[in-house]
Amino acid sequence: MKEKKPLWQDGWLMAICIGRIFMYMNFMVYAACLPVLRSEWAMSATQAGSIASGFSIGYALSLAVASWLSDHFGARKIFVLAAVASAATSLVFGFYARDYTTTLLFYALIGVTQGGIYTPGIVLIAERFPVVRRGSAVGWFIASTSLGYASSLAVSGLLIALGGYTYAFLGTGVLPSVGALVLWIALRHTPNIVHDLNAGISLAAVIKSERNVRSLMAGYMWHCWELIGMWAWTPAFLTASLVFSGVASVKSAEIAAYCVAAMHIIGAVASSTMGHLSDLLGRRAVLTGLGVAGAFLSTVFGWLIGAPLPIVVGLMFIYGFVVIGDSPVLSAAITEVVAPNRLGSVLAIRSLLGFSAGAVSPVAFGLVLDGLRFVDHAASAWGPAFMVFAIGGLGASWCAWRFRRP
Repeated sequence: MKEKKPLWQDGWLMAICIGRIFMYMNFMVYAACLPVLRSEWAMSATQAGSIASGFSIGYALSLAVASWLSDHFGARKIFVLAAVASAATSLVFGFYARDYTTTLLFYALIGVTQGGIYTPGIVLIAERFPVVRRGSAVGWFIASTSLGYASSLAVSGLLIALGGYTYAFLGTGVLPSVGALVLWIALRHTPNIVHDLNAGISLAAVIKSERNVRSLMAGYMWHCWELIGMWAWTPAFLTASLVFSGVASVKSAEIAAYCVAAMHIIGAVASSTMGHLSDLLGRRAVLTGLGVAGAFLSTVFGWLIGAPLPIVVGLMFIYGFVVIGDSPVLSAAITEVVAPNRLGSVLAIRSLLGFSAGAVSPVAFGLVLDGLRFVDHAASAWGPAFMVFAIGGLGASWCAWRFRRP
């Protein structure tokens, strides 16, 4: 039977994953270029964090709106329209973002369109796959996101070396158009399902009466605080660590981009394996363990600046595995405790909470880093700054502990 096939043999799921890899080609271009941009544009750490936060705010809004629209107009329709819009805004960014103001504006514009290729996709997977395989299916879906991030960083690193940030912006701005075409082809025969919104209890009643829903939404918020902040600042940290060790700044940015790209490839492994593991061991156990591990790594990572590269990169790989590993588990779990006709709306609120937290954490990190920039040793600034993200790991752990399998 079709349901018994390994998921990598499911042509529909694999096509969705390939399309999303291309769609996310410019997701991490700013993070990859950040060390160069801070130097060329003379940006403070707070300004640098504001661009990442602007994108996260736009992304949070688009996730919320796209999720809500999925309930009302169908997930397939919103998913495809968002892919086309994201490809168009990526082109605008690639050709016109050339200073702090235009990058702040156009990178946020990408965020405004890109959320529609995430949460409506979760709804599509929930409609297609049974609960016993849903963690694995969502794991593949989110793994494609990580591979998109890795590709974004790898391509950005190559283009930075060839022609600076302008080449990186242009190159990664064109590739999402390929992804939009792949997604349109993959979904052209997929039914667009619109559920009866008048059936069952109201959205407010779902949130008020179900502790599991509240715990998962809060857990996602803390997950995003740690994950998005770590993603935004790890390339700059790795570059600073290399410079601290005597490597030239541009070369450091290139090396950092490739190392962080490798981290996201490992993140893809984390998403697929942790999603599958949660199918076997249960969502609660996996979420709790990953949350505790993330808090610990956030506490220690920043203090390693200037340490030998194998140590820094090795711990970064483990850190990257842990902080993304709970993402498919959280998404699979929420589909199991919410009725299909309310799933889009619940995902909308969850996304707004999560990515709003993710918009704040890079700025909070930047404020700590700026506030400690006059200390004698770099670790005394980067260490406390990364500890800001540990708040998210602790919060996610507590929320996971409160979750009970339905």
